Amino acid sequence: MNGGEPMPVLHTTLGALSAPPEGIILPHEHIFVDLRPLDAPNHGQAKTEDVVALMAPELKRARAAGIAALVECTPEGVGRHVEHVLAVSQAGNFPILVPTGIYREPWVPAWAHHADEGILQSWMMGDLEVGVGNTGVRAAFIKLSMGDDGITPVERKILRAAARAGAKTGAAIGSHTIRGRVVLEQIDELEACGFDPHRFISIHAQAEPDFALNLEVAHRGAWIEYDGIGWSEDEAYIRRILDMLEAGFEGQILLSMDRGWYDCAQPGGGTPHPFTYLVEVFLPKLRAAGVDEATLRRLTVENPFRAFAR
Repeated sequence: MNGGEPMPVLHTTLGALSAPPEGIILPHEHIFVDLRPLDAPNHGQAKTEDVVALMAPELKRARAAGIAALVECTPEGVGRHVEHVLAVSQAGNFPILVPTGIYREPWVPAWAHHADEGILQSWMMGDLEVGVGNTGVRAAFIKLSMGDDGITPVERKILRAAARAGAKTGAAIGSHTIRGRVVLEQIDELEACGFDPHRFISIHAQAEPDFALNLEVAHRGAWIEYDGIGWSEDEAYIRRILDMLEAGFEGQILLSMDRGWYDCAQPGGGTPHPFTYLVEVFLPKLRAAGVDEATLRRLTVENPFRAFAR
């Protein structure tokens, strides 16, 4: 018995998971994305069966490599279609976590520009507590993004709404942010709204060239997500991970690849990047660098479960 305390769960397309699965959890990947301007012809449009045909085989390859679940990080503004993701998940019998939330300018939809903070908070809470649209899938977390040069007024409004929705539901907030000082600005705003920075995920932390800012964000309690693994030289990632481990932040590191996806801008969705690089190439390099199996499990299974469970 747990004394009546609710157990933390991961809300996925295939139901809730009350314990880490037997396999790796990828905390930042994509099934379906459209990064074109919002007024691009047929923005975010595709046939579900086409998305399934392209992406379900990638989930089967991922499972064969030892990956048990992944987090789909596409929010409103860049092609969030949970119905497509659900169909791919069901075809591959593979659990996927989906977000609520809105991307940064200029991808903020017109309705969000006009909505006040309370409406945005209610919308996010509906996705988190009831489900996204008619899919029946509860969003697992809140995904945002902030401008590289600082938080714009509409991005701040969305951030404050997310903070209050996250505080009420226990959902994590992950923010696509390139500059560490903008991450710190977000943490200040979140704390002012009553949100615990330990539930905040600094997405694309590897993009900040000043490692000291990674450390400062970690000292504030946030998760440090190195999620572009496989897109550039592995050695730089390995150095940062080893330095973070040496600094004592083993319990706040997340590793992923930002791979996939069905790309609406490409004929037939383009050619997806497999979800297997982390397992097949990068983790062996971490082992060779001296990272033991218990630590690797923590980084790839226990940490992502803790980060996203609520």
